[in-house]
Amino acid sequence: MNNLYVISGVTGMTGNELARRLLHVPGEKNTIIGFDNFFCSSLKTVEDIYNNEQFIFHKWDINSDEHLELLKNEILRVQEQYSSVIYINCAAVVHTEYFYHVNDTFNTNVMGMKRFLEQAIEIGADIYINCSTSEVYSMHSWREEGVREDEYIYLATAEHSQRTSYAAGKLLTEFFMRDAVNEQKINGCSVRFANVYSKNELYPKHIIPYIINELREKGSVELLENSKVNKRTFLHNEDSCAAVIELINSREALDGSVYNVATDEEISIIDLVHLCARKMGIKSPQITFKGYRESDPERRILNTDKIRSKTNWRPVITLDKGIELCIGEKI
Repeated sequence: MNNLYVISGVTGMTGNELARRLLHVPGEKNTIIGFDNFFCSSLKTVEDIYNNEQFIFHKWDINSDEHLELLKNEILRVQEQYSSVIYINCAAVVHTEYFYHVNDTFNTNVMGMKRFLEQAIEIGADIYINCSTSEVYSMHSWREEGVREDEYIYLATAEHSQRTSYAAGKLLTEFFMRDAVNEQKINGCSVRFANVYSKNELYPKHIIPYIINELREKGSVELLENSKVNKRTFLHNEDSCAAVIELINSREALDGSVYNVATDEEISIIDLVHLCARKMGIKSPQITFKGYRESDPERRILNTDKIRSKTNWRPVITLDKGIELCIGEKI
């Protein structure tokens, strides 16, 4: 079997690992057509697969009609050679410093996703995977058994924080996805990832690479005031990508619905600093606090019973092991 995978945001954290895994599926000779505009990434994340003849990369922008037209024409020329065509949307304006940029989050996360989905339907693609986010749970982000996909969502209001524009936009993409499946235009689903981290994250913006980078360069870490009380679970990128592949391979799961993908290994942000420091051989790291972020939930725990019931997915990389993997590579 040989499939054609079309991946937006392919040099980003999720996209590059997915491409790497899909190129090395035993018994398959898959091809990846991937594109990215390098908003928060670079070719460095795919340098190990860039010269693979089955990996085709373009510096294109999901917000460009011209680029999407070029993509469509390229796929139409070759799609008959493949058993199936699978679109995976990994393009996103995602780092916390951009959450407040309403136009950027809307254009890429909402309109870009919608255009990419419409193209998949137009060319007759078999599957569309929409990468969403646990940010949609906003301030209603935990209960001891974890929040479930079908629970009502409580978002912060525009009066409280424009950060919510990111969550609201991603939530809207899930409606586009479900509508397309309900109308039998395509098979697919949405995935709500929770706090994904990776050794291949180019810029230290998310909390784990940020902590490691600060400890490596300064031996100390400056955190927001929120970190005095915040706790989080963290999902290694290899586990998040494994979940996407499991969903692709489960026809029952491609029903237009939403799947939480997370771990239940919770840790406070302060304890996370100490864990990273201990792995780096740093004793008693200095922690200072400055600044405050609105609409930042104290906890975020997701229930993953749904994806576990539909697929064989289970997270396999513990936080302890994941931190070691990140420290082993310069971020």
